[in-house]
Amino acid sequence: MPTCIKISAGDSEETLREPFRQILGLKFFTGGAADAVDRMSTGGLLVVPAAPALKDISSNLSYREALLNADLTIADSAFMVLIWNALQRDHIRRLSGLTYLRELLLRQDLRNPGSTFWVMASPSSAARNIAWLRSNGFSVGADDVYLAPYYKGEINDNRLLMMLREKRPRHIVLTLGGGTQERLGFYLKLNLDYRPAIHCIGAAIAFLSGDQVRIPWWADRLYLGWLFRCLSERRYVSRYWSARKLLPLILQYRAELPAITTSKT
Repeated sequence: MPTCIKISAGDSEETLREPFRQILGLKFFTGGAADAVDRMSTGGLLVVPAAPALKDISSNLSYREALLNADLTIADSAFMVLIWNALQRDHIRRLSGLTYLRELLLRQDLRNPGSTFWVMASPSSAARNIAWLRSNGFSVGADDVYLAPYYKGEINDNRLLMMLREKRPRHIVLTLGGGTQERLGFYLKLNLDYRPAIHCIGAAIAFLSGDQVRIPWWADRLYLGWLFRCLSERRYVSRYWSARKLLPLILQYRAELPAITTSKT
């Protein structure tokens, strides 16, 4: 069973300096995208938990452990932000993974050959994402991309580790699904012999490349990205509907880390 690091009661919301809030035991960054990217310049693990995955924080222990040991956790979930602000009479703002990625891609060092390594979910996604990156001036070689296998249970990817230890990219961008990419990011953080910036941005690049429905900036800003995805593909309806379970979790625990309910991986 993974050993989770629980934030102590003394690290309550009131003791966290701006721009952070403690929600469900996690220290969420609530500042702007430029500040978030700057904070990742020294390396570490960034996670962007969406509501459909975050609802499992009490039952998915490996996912829970990854979130608790991330170096920066941004408040991507519009549902979580709306619930929190209503309950606490707070005014935190959502920072979406898409907004974060747009800012990250503005940084010149990501365009340098060999500086960025991309972990993609499938050959078709990789083809579209790479084509978009290259058309926008990014140097992406064949050895800068890794097609992730299906990670079932505990993650152990020696092939990926060997590639990263040899190439030593400054940035590692994970474009996998929520619940998986965080676990992979934590695995890399634990097992690499240097400290890169590991960005778990999920489907954000797919919204730019056209691999998934394109989400305009105004829709993302108005918390409507989920609606665009549901209208484009019906399979997302059930995924976002399942996120309703996050509401009773926040109602019960608010700033505290939820109790463990099962030992599911």
